[in-house]
Amino acid sequence: MTGSTTMTIRLDPQLKEKLGRLAEGTQRSRSFLAAVAVETYVDRELAIIEGIERGTADVEAGRTVSHDEAMASIRRRIDAAVGGAV
Repeated sequence: MTGSTTMTIRLDPQLKEKLGRLAEGTQRSRSFLAAVAVETYVDRELAIIEGIERGTADVEAGRTVSHDEAMASIRRRIDAAVGGAV
């Protein structure tokens, strides 16, 4: 079992009430739901940052294509998917 730590946050009263309704409806604690929400948010934001960092590394390494090249590739794939009929 993993350990946990306590953190205090301030919530708008309406958000706290919504969280309470969700807790009742799901038979989970407000604390559990808040922890899941924070984890989901943090994971998503970190994934975005990591994607930006990978993109920056690609640009610095010259692993890019022009907009025109990218659009031409997309058009070729669309044409192939519809059997060349446009």
